[in-house]
Amino acid sequence: MSLEKNVTTPAGPRRAGGREWFGLGLLALPTVLLGLDVTVLYLVLPSMAAELNPTATQTMWIMDAYGFFIAGLLITMGTLGDRIGRRRLLMIGVAAFAAVSVLAAFAPSSGLLILARALLGIAGATLMPSTLSLISNMFADVRQRAVAIGVWATMFALGMAAGPVVGGALVDRFWWGAAFLIAVPVAVIVLACARALLPEYAVPGEGRLDLVSVALSLVAILPVVYAVKNLATHGVDALTLVLVLIGAAAGIVFVRRQLRLASPLLDVTLFADRAFSAALAVLLIGLVGVGGTMYLVTQFLQLVEGLSPAVAGLWMGPPALAMFAAAIGAPIVARRIRPGTVMAATLGLSLIGYALLATADTDSAVSVVIGFAFVYLGLGAIAALGTDIVVGAAPATKSGSAAAMSETVQELGLAVGVALLGSLTTAVYRSQVQAPSDVPVGIADRVTDSLSGVLAVSGRVPPETLHGAREAFTTGLNTASLIAGAAIVAVTALCLLTLRHIRPIGETSPDRLT
Repeated sequence: MSLEKNVTTPAGPRRAGGREWFGLGLLALPTVLLGLDVTVLYLVLPSMAAELNPTATQTMWIMDAYGFFIAGLLITMGTLGDRIGRRRLLMIGVAAFAAVSVLAAFAPSSGLLILARALLGIAGATLMPSTLSLISNMFADVRQRAVAIGVWATMFALGMAAGPVVGGALVDRFWWGAAFLIAVPVAVIVLACARALLPEYAVPGEGRLDLVSVALSLVAILPVVYAVKNLATHGVDALTLVLVLIGAAAGIVFVRRQLRLASPLLDVTLFADRAFSAALAVLLIGLVGVGGTMYLVTQFLQLVEGLSPAVAGLWMGPPALAMFAAAIGAPIVARRIRPGTVMAATLGLSLIGYALLATADTDSAVSVVIGFAFVYLGLGAIAALGTDIVVGAAPATKSGSAAAMSETVQELGLAVGVALLGSLTTAVYRSQVQAPSDVPVGIADRVTDSLSGVLAVSGRVPPETLHGAREAFTTGLNTASLIAGAAIVAVTALCLLTLRHIRPIGETSPDRLT
């Protein structure tokens, strides 16, 4: 295996050439695919639910399993790539992702689809740190790296934005499973071109992967994630407390073990860098708001407004353009204005969006889409600049770990956002909706379970019940958006207070600290 490192000349870091930029284009393909798989089910969900008939709990797991398993394994896979080679891990992951996508496309039951989504998360965990850490190796120049990471963040967010559009179009023309098959041609292209366009990089002298640390990282992350889901659904109960205690105890043991190991799974000393830690916090909280509101907005357009999957997907186009502009423009603006200020400003604008969502009613499709466009504007900026800060804080030998941490918090934020805000909306819905007294028990259960449930039996309940259910869902969207907006206020202040010491991109040394 050849080991290629960033080259520094007396004039500064080597600037990337044509091969690197073409390689970035190739890395954009699996990055778009990963973003697509986060959100492709948002508009596919109603058609899938009509065929597989999942329960409300199964529906949430179909949505969450992918992100949860990615979050749980990103740290492991990022370090594994440092050891066996980042290009090699990327190629293994792409092949596995395509194979499991075929399984998901033809899943005959909800249970098998949940399993397939979990396996997709495991395969996806190999791709995300590989793509980002390879970019940090390919682009040594600070300004070029910022632009490249901005492109990378844009491609991931573009995949998220395109998921509803692509999913809706494929459902209308084929069937819900077709949305998963996009991974097959992407895998073929990446596997065919990777050796020609991408360098191989492995950290020399690294020891074997510590399996005890791998187990501890999973025990630290997954119980906490499940505790959040359980808290959102059932409130504070014994199970929630036990899961949090298990995760916290495993996390403490994990950190202590990493400090003792010569070749740790995660270099926890990176957290001593204030910019590194603050940028991770901004990414985590920001993605909670985006993930939850996107899930609710796509459901609103279909279930409340009655739009078809394809039309609802098209309505998500303006937010995608806003995100795209922010992800590309933020690194350019940050060459003259401090990144923390740019991030805070765009997050401040996103508060307009949360306010619009918090005041929407059942006839507010236009204001809901405009509101989500402002929310997505904030996502584009923090994804590009926050990721650049995290990766830039780490040396080249630790870029796999830094990339893994960046992606862990983003995937965790998306998954927790869907679980937390989705469950909060469901709780508000159930507190406001009552089934007619003269319908069978089975119908009554569907009415009080969810808006999709009452729409499935719409022919057997009076119109006022349907209207009340739509109003209850919208009230849940209002409540969730209000809470998410409050969290964004805190994140905006965090950017101004903790990232103000980072100078504009390329102004001084790579860390750009005053």
